[in-house]
Amino acid sequence: MSSWGNKVKISIFGESHGEGIGVVIDGLPSGEKIDLEEVCLQMARRAPGKDKAATPRSEKDIPEILSGMLNGRTTGLPLCAVIKNTNTRSQDYGNLLTMPRPSHGDYTGYVRYKGFNDIRGGGHFSGRLTAPLVFAGAVCRQILQRKGIYIAAHIASVGKIEDERFNETDISQELMERLSKTVFGLVDQSREEKMRALIEECRMSQDSIGGTIECAVTGMPVGAGSPMFEGVENIVSSIVFGIPAVKGIEFGSGFEGAKLRGSQNNDAFYYDGDTVKTRTNHHGGILGGITSGMPIIFRTAIKATPSISQKQDTVDLRQQKDSVLEIHGRHDPCIVVRAVPVIEAAAALAMINILSEVDAG
Repeated sequence: MSSWGNKVKISIFGESHGEGIGVVIDGLPSGEKIDLEEVCLQMARRAPGKDKAATPRSEKDIPEILSGMLNGRTTGLPLCAVIKNTNTRSQDYGNLLTMPRPSHGDYTGYVRYKGFNDIRGGGHFSGRLTAPLVFAGAVCRQILQRKGIYIAAHIASVGKIEDERFNETDISQELMERLSKTVFGLVDQSREEKMRALIEECRMSQDSIGGTIECAVTGMPVGAGSPMFEGVENIVSSIVFGIPAVKGIEFGSGFEGAKLRGSQNNDAFYYDGDTVKTRTNHHGGILGGITSGMPIIFRTAIKATPSISQKQDTVDLRQQKDSVLEIHGRHDPCIVVRAVPVIEAAAALAMINILSEVDAG
């Protein structure tokens, strides 16, 4: 399915090289003022054609609101936005229907949809479908900010080159605001030159590189979420894995925490005035599936772009024999850079659903 959410629901539609792509958001509260310039700022961070680290395909990604908003405020009814596809070169994808790209959804989509799926630009499997996701997240994050909840992410690594991590217990508002408005978001901006050099090296060798993204949410109240199958980790993970190229997620100390003893990994409680806090935040702001009031911190693994220009071994499904594929078209040498605002958008949608469950309860 291309729908997600319990209280605030989204349904994403369209194909990469179709007439357009879009989203329907159902369940938003009425009367919420939405700054469309701020929405477009978030979408511009994701949009291609603005940076050498991304594909040269240029799309303005201007959302057209069809319903659900009047005089700059939500009506409470389904909010629908459409984004036109304007810069397509479908001829670059003509051979992919029968010669699937390695590590891409071409082959599985061919089998699943019996060869009727739209292969142009990756169709509905394309990262282009993250544009309406960012639109939906940008709307939700404005509602969350009025509740004192802020979201920001940064490039945690490109290949083996790592950025500094968030301070797990105290993330400054200044840093959150800076990261949420930049294209190449880093905590330590001195790491940018080395990361860009690696991405450029991959681009020039007709290759690609993966990496990780770290995301933080501050201001979430204590007690949001549920144990078992409706935990905060469950909800966040379920939408994050809807983002193409995401291959893993961890919260707090994550897999590194599995190497520690309980005495090392446990977060001691203390009173800060009338507020209960923890001295460390290995739990990533979530205990028993429920928010603890500490910053929610999670990291995602993003695989290298499968569409590379090097010749690769594949199969010819029509002739049923092994073959060699040479991919044409315009592709990101590193998806990580443009995926940062997408992860933030997913986090915003997750948080607004988690808060809605608390409000309803």
